[in-house]
Amino acid sequence: MNEPTAAAGTASAPREQYVLTLACPDRQGIVHAVSSYLFMTGCNIEDSRQFGDRDTGLFFLRVHFSTEAAPAGEAVSVEKLRAGFAAIGDAFRMDWQIHRAEERMRILLMVSKFGHCLNDLLFRASIGALPVDIAAVVSNHRDFEQLAGSYGIPFHHLPVTRDTKAQAEQRLLALVREEEVELVVLARYMQVISDDLCKQLNGRIINIHHSFLPSFKGARPYHQAHARGVKLIGATAHYVTAELDEGPIIEQEVARVGHEVTPEQLVATGRDVECQALARAVKWHAEHRILLNGARTVVFA
Repeated sequence: MNEPTAAAGTASAPREQYVLTLACPDRQGIVHAVSSYLFMTGCNIEDSRQFGDRDTGLFFLRVHFSTEAAPAGEAVSVEKLRAGFAAIGDAFRMDWQIHRAEERMRILLMVSKFGHCLNDLLFRASIGALPVDIAAVVSNHRDFEQLAGSYGIPFHHLPVTRDTKAQAEQRLLALVREEEVELVVLARYMQVISDDLCKQLNGRIINIHHSFLPSFKGARPYHQAHARGVKLIGATAHYVTAELDEGPIIEQEVARVGHEVTPEQLVATGRDVECQALARAVKWHAEHRILLNGARTVVFA
């Protein structure tokens, strides 16, 4: 009987996966500095995307790397990586972050009386299609309490009136802190967010809304669109700012419709495109693929 070789009995060490994102004034040497640092710390680049914006003079970079090449016995932690990279970040005036790639982002979902986006996100998260852990569902109504419960997700009823709006937002912020929530998703939450809440959750709150050419505001937008005979309907996922529905756009989805469709069919199609656009926006944010570029975004999808 042949003796097993040492190589055959040796299992390769598990690789830690990380994502570095950065934005800074564009200049020579940025990519060289980053790649040299990763090489010197024994890391291996698995994927890299970059973009230099001529309009703003800013440079954006996302690097997915692993510790595969780290010397045996040398532990490479996210804390060590961040501490070591700080000098480079300062030298190039970078706005940068390093995250564990396999760490699931904790998110909070908010909804009112339209549950299609909520249901879609709950299902995608449950089957692993979204790299997130849903910490809670918050609503100003109780319509979807049982739906959240069916997924084992805590449900919080925060009714909102003109007199209780400030208190409800303070409770929401407390919940975000208590549950260590990194992203709030307005999954058809039909309340206007205050300027103060927008500032406190800047870059950490995503909304979805219908979008048409031409635009239809107010009640029953799909019925208004049907009356005007639109040929394209769509949805826009964006970060929330104090300007209503005008924050940096992350993703948009459209569907072509014909003259024969009914208002009810437009509504159904609208639900589908809203779900698709919002799910992609949440996924990209959770995977650290989105960088803010003023009123726009850079999306390394």
